[in-house]
Amino acid sequence: MTLRRKILFGFGGALLLLAITLAWAVWNIVHLGQASDAILRENYKSILAAENMIDAIERQDSATLLVILNYDEEGLRQFRENEAQFLQWLGRARDNITIEGEKEIIDRIDSGYADYLARFSDLQGTKNKAPGDTGKTYHESVLPVFSAVRDACTNLRDLNQQTMFDASKRAEILARTAFVSTLGIGAAALLIGLGYSLVLSGRLVRPLRDMLDASHAIAEGKYEVSIPAESRDELGRLADGFNAMAGRLALYHRLNVEKVVAEKRKADAVLRSIEDGIVVVDADLKVSEINPTAARILGTDDESVGRHVLEMIRNDKLFGYLRDAAEKGISPRLEGEKAILTTGHGDNERHYLFAVTPVHGQGEARYGAVLLLRDVTRLQEVNRLKSEFVMTASHELRTPLQSITMSMNLLKERARDRFGNEDRELLDTSLEELHRLTALINDLLDLSKLEAGKIGMDMDSVEAGLLVDKALSVIGEQARNRNITLSAEISNGLPKVRADANKIVWVLTNLLSNALRYVDGGGRITVVAEAAGNWLYLSVRDNGPGIPAELQSRIFEKFVQADSPKSVGGTGLGLAICREIVRAHKGTIWVESKEGEGATFTFALPVVGPCKREETDEYAKNTDR
Repeated sequence: MTLRRKILFGFGGALLLLAITLAWAVWNIVHLGQASDAILRENYKSILAAENMIDAIERQDSATLLVILNYDEEGLRQFRENEAQFLQWLGRARDNITIEGEKEIIDRIDSGYADYLARFSDLQGTKNKAPGDTGKTYHESVLPVFSAVRDACTNLRDLNQQTMFDASKRAEILARTAFVSTLGIGAAALLIGLGYSLVLSGRLVRPLRDMLDASHAIAEGKYEVSIPAESRDELGRLADGFNAMAGRLALYHRLNVEKVVAEKRKADAVLRSIEDGIVVVDADLKVSEINPTAARILGTDDESVGRHVLEMIRNDKLFGYLRDAAEKGISPRLEGEKAILTTGHGDNERHYLFAVTPVHGQGEARYGAVLLLRDVTRLQEVNRLKSEFVMTASHELRTPLQSITMSMNLLKERARDRFGNEDRELLDTSLEELHRLTALINDLLDLSKLEAGKIGMDMDSVEAGLLVDKALSVIGEQARNRNITLSAEISNGLPKVRADANKIVWVLTNLLSNALRYVDGGGRITVVAEAAGNWLYLSVRDNGPGIPAELQSRIFEKFVQADSPKSVGGTGLGLAICREIVRAHKGTIWVESKEGEGATFTFALPVVGPCKREETDEYAKNTDR
């Protein structure tokens, strides 16, 4: 007999009992639901009608008393309104006659209510003819009929309530019977299934346990294993198949060891032939692969495999990136100088562009990180020469531009009366373009000097409030003329920063000028100063049109401006100069913005005091922005 038939015959009886239990439970539930539905459908409407008729006739009795007390108009109105309500609910009760005796009660209510209406009419006539006899007529004629009708409505309600109570008792008995019978059949099915499961599991587990032990042996590299086939069912055939698989694995292992070794040698050869430096670290930050180029760059040898990466990398920032990538799977986003590793000094100085990439396995598994080092010393030299050329050219162009501007101003003063309007406009336009060209040359010269490190910094301990006040005093008049609210939010107890006050004020002034250019009249610009850790954060926040997302990553590059009519007249170098000044202070600058919600430019400066490990981590975090 096959294993499938064994299981089918064993569990078939239990499943049959389970199906019977299910059918019995469904039948009882349906029957119980029908009984409950009958309780609500047949009796609730009559109870509701009786309650409302009682309420209506009691209100009519109150209206009768109002008529007796000479409030005829109010009493008649209330009487007629509740008369309509009574007749409406009486009709609903008549349409819902479902139990024995209910029709007789409703007929008694109907005839009694008609008599009640006639007695009320007689009461009105008595009041008109003999006002003094009205109370006597009410007590002798109207009140007994009222009480009889109300008692009949009460009987109707009590009859339906009793019927509901009886139906509820029947439903309770039915539910108890269904529960006991379902529990009994279910328990029988459970015991039968449990008993057979114990028998069948013993026969199934023994060969499966043998397979588990054999699979562990194969996992440890012991391929010469076999499982005895004690039966000819599926488990027996599975044991035969497992034995055949173990034999083929043993053969495959012998054939592929040499192939794997060859592939490993090929991978090592490829790694060694790559001109860029490559270092592979595992999740514990130990070097698992390193090619000769990387070993030369880091000043180590090929025997570094297995050593901790910190033994060969002395750069804390680069080590932090590797640690985050290997342990947390975070790939740092680096731009410009942030992604440059510099080694050596003087003529031996070399520059390498590095990239750190985490190595992910399946699911959430992380296997380490890869460090790529590319020699960009020549490109750095080209950039240096370019900056020197721009600085030299800017310096040489500034003198003739000043001469041309002076000559144009003299020409404008001396020949103003001899020129026509169009000629004067051409002359004014030329002067304006000369001023723009001069500003561009000055900005290029300043930027080149900053990049080359040729602008000296007069560093001193400075208070943040003083920096903000100076910047606001420069821009305040322009903001007032354009009806723009200019404010400052300075936290209490801010630490001092070591900075060149004039340069930082220039950065704040430039950021404020940019904000003034884009904020419309009635807008708001706020300067915020706050400290966190070993850093002082200065922010310029506005409620202007904001900066497009695709432009935010390039906004601090040279000649990058927002595509807006308000940007006309700028050189596109102001933010680049701000970045270089902040970098010269060992700080960083970034922008946060959403289109239509304004922009916030923030730069961070280290506070006065020794730089701690927390400061290094915080600086790295800000640099990643």
